[in-house]
Amino acid sequence: MSSSSFGINRSGFYSCSPTLSKRISCSSSSLESRSSRYISKGCKLIGCGSAIPSHEFSNDDLAKIVDTSDEWISARTGIRSRRILTGKENLTTLAVEAARKALEMAEVNADDVDLILFCSSSPDQMFGGAPEVQKELGCKRNPPAFDIRAACSGFLLGLVTASSYIRGGSFTNVLVIGADNVSRYIDWTDKKTCVLFGDAAGAVLVQACDSEEDGLFGFDLHTDGFGSRHVYADVKHTKRNIALDLNGTALGFSPTCPSISFIHMNGQEVYRFAVSVVPKSIKASLAKARLKLSDIDWLLLHQANMRIIDRVATKLEFPMDRVISNLANYGNTSAASIPLALDEAIRSGKVKEGETIATAGFGGGLTWGSAIVRWC
Repeated sequence: MSSSSFGINRSGFYSCSPTLSKRISCSSSSLESRSSRYISKGCKLIGCGSAIPSHEFSNDDLAKIVDTSDEWISARTGIRSRRILTGKENLTTLAVEAARKALEMAEVNADDVDLILFCSSSPDQMFGGAPEVQKELGCKRNPPAFDIRAACSGFLLGLVTASSYIRGGSFTNVLVIGADNVSRYIDWTDKKTCVLFGDAAGAVLVQACDSEEDGLFGFDLHTDGFGSRHVYADVKHTKRNIALDLNGTALGFSPTCPSISFIHMNGQEVYRFAVSVVPKSIKASLAKARLKLSDIDWLLLHQANMRIIDRVATKLEFPMDRVISNLANYGNTSAASIPLALDEAIRSGKVKEGETIATAGFGGGLTWGSAIVRWC
C-alpha cells in the first residue's frame, strides 16, 4: 500500500485513494461505518483546572540556604517564587484537585471520563499516578488510566495522545493531567538547579466533537536521546550489605537498594537547544494546520526560563504582550507548567473562547513538541 492510500486532515478525516478503492470497496458497510466515525470526529478543549501546594518558597527564602539572592535569580531566570510540596500534601492530591476543576468547568461527571492520561516524571509511586487519580476521582466505569513520562514535554504528548484516541472513534472524554513534584529530586545546595523548579498540577478535559468544531489544528513532536546527557536524573543501585540465600543456595546476583539521583542539568546547552528547536517546531505545527503566525492569538511555552521565552518570541517575531507566562510565581513545574499557565489565563479572562494558542514544550529526553489549539 502506498503512503498516499489514506489521507488525514487536521480534523482527523480519513479518505480512500483511487488505488485502494480498486482493491477494497470504500462503499462496503463495514468500511463506511469505520470511516463515518473518523470523518465526524474532531476534538476540543472544554475544561481546565490547576492546583498548587500551599507552601510558598521565595528567592529570599532560598538565599538563606544557598549563596544566591533574589536579584541574581530573577535576573537570570525571571523566577521570584515557587510552590513546594512539604509532606502535608502529595502529587496525587494536587492532580485530583486540578482534574476535578477541569471536569467542573467542562460540566462532565467523573463517571463519563473514558481515559485518564497522567503526564508526570515524578509520580507518588513507581507503578504510576494515573490509577490513584482514577480511584480518587471515583470513576465507577473503571476507564483506562496510565502515565506518560516525557519530562517537561509530557503534557504536549498527553494532549496529542488524547486527540488520537478520540479521533480513533472510541473515546469521548479524555482527561489530560500534567503534574510534577520535581522538588523531591533537587539538590538544595546546588544554586544552578534549586532556584529553577517548583511543584504543581494542571489538567484539561478534551472532548470529541464534530470535525467542523475541531480545536487541535496541528502538532509536531520530537525526541533526541543523544541529548539526554544535558538533563538527567539517574536510577542508582547500591549493593545491600547483607548475606542472602535460598535454602542454602546462592542467589547468583547481588541484591541492591534502588534510588534516584538529584536532577543534573547543563543550563547553557538546554538554552541553546530550546531556542533552536522550539521556533522550528511551532512553524512546523502552523504549516500542518495551514495557519500563519498572524492567525495566532497567544503564545504559551513551557515555563522554564524567561530568557528562553523571550528569545523564542523574538525569533518568531511574536509580540510579548501576547505571550502567556506565570513563571515568576511558580518556576519550572515541568509537565504542569503549560496547563497551569493556561488555566490561570482562562480563569482570569485573558484567553477567551474561540481564541487560538500556539503552545510548545521542551525538556529532558531531550524531548520537544508543539501544538496549535483553540480554546473551546
